[in-house]
Amino acid sequence: MVQQTYDFVVVGGGSAGCVITHRLVRAGHSVLLLEAGPNDDSMFVQMPATFVRVIGTERSWIYETEPQAGAAGRKMAVPQGRMLGGGSSLNAMVYMRGTREDYDGWARQGCAGWGWDEVLEVFKRAESNQRLSQPLHGTDGPLKVSDTRFRHPLSLAFVKGAQEAGLAYNDDFNGVRQTGVGFYQTTTVGGQRGSTAATYLAAVQGNPRLTVVTGAHVLKLSLRGAEVTGVEYRTKAGTATASAAKEVILAAGALATPKILMLSGIGPGAHLQSLGIPVLRDLPGVGGNYHDHLEVGVYGRARDPISLFGNDRGLKAFKHGVQWKLFRTGLLTSNVVESGAFVDTLGAGGRPDMQFHVLPTLVGDVDREPLGGHGISLNPCFLHPKSRGTVRLRSTDPMAPIVFDAAALREQADVDALVRGVKLARRILRTPSMSKLISEELEPGRDEAIADQALEDYVRRRAKTVYHPVGTCKMGVDAEAVVDPQLRVHGVARLRVCDASVFPTIMSGNTNAPVIMVAERCGDFIVSGAR
Repeated sequence: MVQQTYDFVVVGGGSAGCVITHRLVRAGHSVLLLEAGPNDDSMFVQMPATFVRVIGTERSWIYETEPQAGAAGRKMAVPQGRMLGGGSSLNAMVYMRGTREDYDGWARQGCAGWGWDEVLEVFKRAESNQRLSQPLHGTDGPLKVSDTRFRHPLSLAFVKGAQEAGLAYNDDFNGVRQTGVGFYQTTTVGGQRGSTAATYLAAVQGNPRLTVVTGAHVLKLSLRGAEVTGVEYRTKAGTATASAAKEVILAAGALATPKILMLSGIGPGAHLQSLGIPVLRDLPGVGGNYHDHLEVGVYGRARDPISLFGNDRGLKAFKHGVQWKLFRTGLLTSNVVESGAFVDTLGAGGRPDMQFHVLPTLVGDVDREPLGGHGISLNPCFLHPKSRGTVRLRSTDPMAPIVFDAAALREQADVDALVRGVKLARRILRTPSMSKLISEELEPGRDEAIADQALEDYVRRRAKTVYHPVGTCKMGVDAEAVVDPQLRVHGVARLRVCDASVFPTIMSGNTNAPVIMVAERCGDFIVSGAR
């Protein structure tokens, strides 16, 4: 067994892992970064429009839930990044922070220092925005944020149609207000994906203080009493241990981080005992509080063969590839989810409860083929789910899959919200600007009037993840909290968690930018020696 010593060991080379590694190396520390997957050098990763080809390959994890009673008894798939850059190398690159109410809500839940005014400064520091600047945006950070170079006619039709349905146009969803319809800004630069691997990590690659090991499966933490001393991991070359002179930082994501903690004896005591794992720290919140954004597709048939990928074959595909390779322009610079909207479907005048991800093509899911032909997918996504699930160990084998109960649609309020979103999507699909390009609704049905019960059944049969799992090692000071407001694991020395698992509640929008913000703050806590 090989033994190595570093100042810090970072477990997980995803969105958060690349950021915290960057900050620690820049501060003069030696860092070992362990990533289970390969590097991010695939052309389909770098081309913004082709990320869908990566899902299901060695560069992704496909987590599968237990049968979900609230979702028509289905097992649901939750893909996650498995390469350097993690989710930022696999996602649709939408740059979204959430709202003031989200983070002020964190502060009210016991996360002191995480209110909007505090986190806004960190978002700005991380950001290098192509078009926007102060007072709400940054222009000099590592994370590149830009407008997409390609906008599809179907995406534009949605933006116009949503205005005809009563939504106001919004030129910056991260601006003064989030509500409205418009085009997303993306984490792209020069027509290419700008993942945290391509930005943060690339900036310190080659530094002698940094060691990156890919294909490294972390088996468990090494502990001496209630103090973490390092990690044990496995590669093709065999098993190794790495010692951390200062700290270990878990950044493996909301599904893998609680697994590593429980395998190490940190988690719900009764569950660990049932598997014969010695309980080193009874933390009942580990693996609890799981929640995610779910969305439901409303699909329309295009009058002409114009959808994004419908003509990307043969010589046309070759032409698009050459155009991207030579000039970083054209169809392949699209992030696919070009346009969207935020809506308060209750009409209460509060923060939005629904987000639209709009794709100018017909899409399916990991376990479902897309509808045939040309068209558009309007995907309303409920932003504030009430359902809460769990992650548990299946066995003591680190390579065994988790027991994953997402509790999808367990709460009726979540179903009701998605029904409201589907109704709005169907209304937008029938507006004049949309009707010029869309001939008919394919799903949930061609009839304009569909009973609420039928729509509820549709929601339960078709709801799917938006790839935003959070909450399984939540931050706070209550009995279910796993980490404190400085991201230190309660009762375990020299161990922090730095990924989406620490979110006490999910924010109003895509989670990648908030994960990067959390990692930036983690760097602040460590470098400043905050206690």
